[in-house]
Amino acid sequence: MSDRYVPQEIEPRWQAKWEETGIYRVKEDPDKTKFYFLTMFPYPSGDLHIGHWYVMAPSDAAARYRRMQGYNVLFPIGFDAFGLPAENAAINHGIHPKEWTYKNIERMRKQLRSMGAMFDWDREVVTCEPDYYKWNQWFFLKFFEKGLAYKKRAPVDFCPTCNTTLAREQVIEPDRVCERCGTPVIKKEMEQWFLKITDYAEELLDFSKLDWPERVKVLQTNWIGRSTGVQFRMEVKDHPDKSFEVFTTRPDTVYGVTFAVLAPEHPLVDELTTPEHREEVEAYKYKAARQSEIERLSTEKVRDGVFIGAYAINPMNGEAVPIFIADYVMMTYGTGAIMAVPAHDERDFDFARRYGLPIRVVIAPPDWDGGELEGAYTGKGVMVNSGPFDGLSNKEGWEKIADYMEEHGIGRRAVQYRLRDWLISRQRYWGTPIPVVYCEKCGIVPVPEDQLPVRLPDDAEFRPTGESPLKFHEEFLHTTCPKCGGPAIRETDTMDTFVDSSWYQYAYVSPYYDKAPFDPERGKYWLPVDQYTGGVEHATMHLLYTRFFTKAMRDLGLVDFDEPMVRLFNQGIILGPDGNRMSKSRGNVIAPDPLVKQYGADTVRAYLMFIGPWDQGGPWNPQGIEGVHRFLNRVWALVVEPGPEAGGKPEDAALTELRRMTHKTIKRATQDIEAFKFNTMLAALMSFTNYLTKAKGTAVYGTPEWDEAIRNLLLLMAPLTPHIAEELWARTGGEYSIHQQSWPTWEEELTKEETITLVVQVNGRVRDRVEAPADITKEQAKELALASKGAQRHTAGKEIVKIIYAPGRLVNIVVR
Repeated sequence: MSDRYVPQEIEPRWQAKWEETGIYRVKEDPDKTKFYFLTMFPYPSGDLHIGHWYVMAPSDAAARYRRMQGYNVLFPIGFDAFGLPAENAAINHGIHPKEWTYKNIERMRKQLRSMGAMFDWDREVVTCEPDYYKWNQWFFLKFFEKGLAYKKRAPVDFCPTCNTTLAREQVIEPDRVCERCGTPVIKKEMEQWFLKITDYAEELLDFSKLDWPERVKVLQTNWIGRSTGVQFRMEVKDHPDKSFEVFTTRPDTVYGVTFAVLAPEHPLVDELTTPEHREEVEAYKYKAARQSEIERLSTEKVRDGVFIGAYAINPMNGEAVPIFIADYVMMTYGTGAIMAVPAHDERDFDFARRYGLPIRVVIAPPDWDGGELEGAYTGKGVMVNSGPFDGLSNKEGWEKIADYMEEHGIGRRAVQYRLRDWLISRQRYWGTPIPVVYCEKCGIVPVPEDQLPVRLPDDAEFRPTGESPLKFHEEFLHTTCPKCGGPAIRETDTMDTFVDSSWYQYAYVSPYYDKAPFDPERGKYWLPVDQYTGGVEHATMHLLYTRFFTKAMRDLGLVDFDEPMVRLFNQGIILGPDGNRMSKSRGNVIAPDPLVKQYGADTVRAYLMFIGPWDQGGPWNPQGIEGVHRFLNRVWALVVEPGPEAGGKPEDAALTELRRMTHKTIKRATQDIEAFKFNTMLAALMSFTNYLTKAKGTAVYGTPEWDEAIRNLLLLMAPLTPHIAEELWARTGGEYSIHQQSWPTWEEELTKEETITLVVQVNGRVRDRVEAPADITKEQAKELALASKGAQRHTAGKEIVKIIYAPGRLVNIVVR
């Protein structure tokens, strides 16, 4: 056993011991309070990067802290294993996605173990396992039964040359070309499967049962985008059987409509376009189909469109207004059609100016003289040019017009959401097969539950074009109808991988349970998740989807609660040494494996926690990790290297001061780790170590108070740097394991300051500092300040107007 700190020897030895003794394998214990701590599971890309460590190491520290507090802590790990990179490996390198994925998982398991985290590996789940994705399919069937899963036509990015749909990341911006062949990508309508998340839109806006960051709640609120307004129908002039619905949040402006706009994809466009406008309309539709949704909705984009040759009737005044198509109107949002009021909408104003359309004021701006507007007026005002509603405030007019529309059958009050139903169809191989078949006689038929899982065929052949091999796999494709026994074709779409991660926290409770998604009895003990950690970038997808899944599971009777995770903490981003996001192209990626080999896992863990506030992140600093490594060496020397010979009995004051420093450090460290302030916690431990290093040369060394200090230092370090803490605990005679000990507590009396430093100001300028008893009164503080040399020097011969006392901080003497 070396007397030097050699993490390369210590860390593997303790990891093997922990595995051998199973101290991190957790079971339900009704006599202990549970704490389910979960951090977002990784995609098996093949290498654990420093970003993974930045999420997981502090999460592990916080989970260890809860365990030492006496909780029965579940801290599981798994792999989000389906996804496009595996399929690309198959297409580009001839490696089957399954082989590629499992090789990567094996490598990442070793890397994760090197971190020294307290993951319970017995609860690992891998989402590409048939015993896992069977339950994705089961959920789909249950959602289908409840009307929460349905099929409809929707646009996808499509490469005409490769004859395949493309994922967002396969479209190269800004030219929007296929990454494989460079062909311009278009939008194509296809039949696809959706989950009806919009049924839960209103409930998803209720965050009352969540202790989540405000930023996430705001992002989800905006993403759901609740709008209150009126929906009404506009008839098409000279087409008595044609009409379309529009939704507006401003019924008070309906008399100001001077044109209407349809999405280029609207089904009426082809029917209503007149021959003389056909060529221009078709060209515009093609251009719109080449653009992404982000491009189409960009506020910086020039608002353009094309007149289709038809007119719509405003039902409130009978006026015919021209119908345009414009790419800023989306078929996937609202009704795919809008009424345009250029006087009171900035986007419509720009459009009207561009095409010389009328701009009719119907809400008078303050002091309006009846002239033309320089820009759209979107404020409050009195209604004008609005028939019988003239003279009303626009607030009153909103209600009156909505009432009129409902009374006369023109329209109805409605609530609309920006949120759309969740499109889960993916034209890919490496995902969960959607469990339905198509029968000429019976139509869409769900696969019976006793035939699950519908397995991916292992012998799929991948094409250079990227087309899903499931479409060409005869054995997979052709089956029999479960209803009539006749020939049927399997669905070849697979599920969005966000389905896998929408319920994985439940699978950890009882991995690969064969009777249900999870064992309900074990679920009663562990669920819901108490603490979740991960990036804010998941706010409007994964974090929204898992909330939706939990509410749907509640309605299926699987759980009796409303939210998946009680608390959420979003960590920041670890940047490269140059302050930029890490990327291979920049050459600033930091790989953890060489660092672990050089410094040990504890140093890497501690440095990542010391780099800055965890919720803010920060740049990697090569000098910073050296400093943390020196700190661990100082701790090692403090504990292992012998102190001086006993030099007489220590003074009581010195022992009291040692105990005070110990208990103040315990309090500070506990408050910091409770709030995920690992950087300031480590700063407190470093300060305490420096104090003890100096004290080691005095008579307090070797006393019971000294032993108490060392013992508590190691206990406080245990969650952050588990290996060195375990080693030093053993060397000081501690019972195995330090990670099975209780978190230290402090005596409040010992943490109170005996003295404080008061700043003395004269007219707001610092003139002195004085030591004072911590319990000093206001009058005593004033007297002490006035008696200080600095105050006397700057108040001599001047009138004291008043004295301001900020308790425990400063005294400001105001003179003239």
